[in-house]
Amino acid sequence: MTRTLAVALLFALLGRAAAADKLTVKVEDSPPPKDLAEPVRTLLDSKAISVLDDKGKLICTVWPRKAVESKTAADPKAGLAYANVAETTILAAVRFPDTWIDYRKQKTKPGVYTLRLAMQPMDGDHMGTAPYNEFCLLAAADKDTKPDLMELMALHELSAKSGGRKHPSIMLLFPNPKPADAPRVEAKPNDTWVLNFGVPATAGGQKAALGVGLVVHGVTMSE
Repeated sequence: MTRTLAVALLFALLGRAAAADKLTVKVEDSPPPKDLAEPVRTLLDSKAISVLDDKGKLICTVWPRKAVESKTAADPKAGLAYANVAETTILAAVRFPDTWIDYRKQKTKPGVYTLRLAMQPMDGDHMGTAPYNEFCLLAAADKDTKPDLMELMALHELSAKSGGRKHPSIMLLFPNPKPADAPRVEAKPNDTWVLNFGVPATAGGQKAALGVGLVVHGVTMSE
């Protein structure tokens, strides 16, 4: 190995080490916030997943859903994909202690929100704006009080109203086909950070797992 290559590898490893320390995860027993309507709270796990920055400041806390069900046939051993779950399904709830910037560079007010699954419209306005077309749309806890599925347009309107603008508040979803036993954060290109966790699921009457990868830090590069 040449000296130049060795130095390059050293810097790459140091860079990865620094990146790995940027965000951390803390899991603790904490019931879902009472800001949520009781029918929604009962869907959620009491394991709270908090994401902190490199100075220990809290970015957000997520309460995953206790379980979801596949809407289509799937191989339980392979895990579920987002497409196996019905759109507008509540996947989790999140609380932001401070103003948070979503993937579309929109400001999200501090507070508690439900996270519902939605697919990005396949039209000219959205092409190339994100590496994947699956998102969680945020809806304010006091506005999203029923756990049932809803019309997709109604969800878009509810999320937009929650943010006080025309476009929904969004969290981009990265694939997480084989979720680890414990939640973790993962660095992606363009200073994007993903919170990975698993949600127990059933597929065809068999136990499975839905891996969720929420972008908790990072914005689109196309706008």
